[in-house]
Amino acid sequence: MEQSEHHNPHQVQLQIVTTSPIAIAAVTATASEKALSKLSVLTKFHAGYFRISLSLCGQALLWKTLSEPTTDASALRPVLRRLPSAAFVLLWSLAFLTLVALCLLYAARCLFRFGSVRAELRHHVGMNYLFAPWISWLLLLQSTPFLHPKTTCYLLLWCVFSIPILALDLKIYGQWLTRGKQFLSMVANPTSQITVIGNLVGARAAAQMGWKESALFMFSLGVTHYLVLFVTLYQRLQGSDSLPAMLRPVFFLFFAAPSMASLAWDSICSTFDIFCKMLFFLSLFLFASLVSRPALFRRSMRHFSVAWWAYSFPLTMLALAATEYAQEVKAAAANLLMLVLSVLSVLVTLALMVLTAIRTGDLLPHDDPFMCATSAAGGATR
Repeated sequence: MEQSEHHNPHQVQLQIVTTSPIAIAAVTATASEKALSKLSVLTKFHAGYFRISLSLCGQALLWKTLSEPTTDASALRPVLRRLPSAAFVLLWSLAFLTLVALCLLYAARCLFRFGSVRAELRHHVGMNYLFAPWISWLLLLQSTPFLHPKTTCYLLLWCVFSIPILALDLKIYGQWLTRGKQFLSMVANPTSQITVIGNLVGARAAAQMGWKESALFMFSLGVTHYLVLFVTLYQRLQGSDSLPAMLRPVFFLFFAAPSMASLAWDSICSTFDIFCKMLFFLSLFLFASLVSRPALFRRSMRHFSVAWWAYSFPLTMLALAATEYAQEVKAAAANLLMLVLSVLSVLVTLALMVLTAIRTGDLLPHDDPFMCATSAAGGATR
């Protein structure tokens, strides 16, 4: 018995040596799983989340515009100027911090999940939202209370934010023109209008700086491609209707593009002329056309997602265009329309902020939507 209970030291040492690599491998695997779980948010995160910054930066620009002095004695805007200036600074700061956080997350995604970024760049919806961060920065620049458009810092920031938009123009518009699988008739969808909005926002900022030639250049790029895109989407050619039901809120971009075009041309010409009014009336018609068809958005409203933020930004652009229109015509009906659209825009944005705070867990999908879409497309091709 004593001999059977006696352990050989060499045997124990051999057992430790044998099991130690297994233990090390187990510890390493556990650490890897923890690291991967921390990085899983980067797999689920994508450029579509910049819808949030678009909405908040648009709201900052709306409130800055509404708080500016007006020559119309009967306008409703003086009421808003009674609000403390700290409220606007707080809104601008919230938009700025949100945009910085989203940019840092996306930079980490580029660093650790570059394959997902490449899949996003090849996706007919995902590639369009690569314009969104630069549009957000330009909107934030136009609404800043700290810089004047004529300063050197403002000019440099405009260049920094506009050059990526022009680079994306060369890629995406070039694909529409020359590449078979990337022809506009194959990939056009409502989110394609973000590419147009990027040029128009850049044109408006350039016009405010006094760079009229640069403004005309970006405006011509935006409007020309908008006309082609608008006709393509109206015709519903092959590929133009390939949009998941959950992304139906992006249909609101139909009236965001002409609204932004009217604002850009107003800044270039320094007056809300007939062309601006035509674009604004087109925006109103498209807005009424979509609002009168709630069944179109029924499936997308079943579950909260980041796509809901697509409602806010177009409404804000329409409210901005209505503000400039009311400033030009100086009529009670125009002021009432401006008030209704502005209040609607603010209420929608506030509701989305509350929903996002309450249901943060619903914002992230279970997997990478662009990698899944690319794999599905590859399987269908094979």
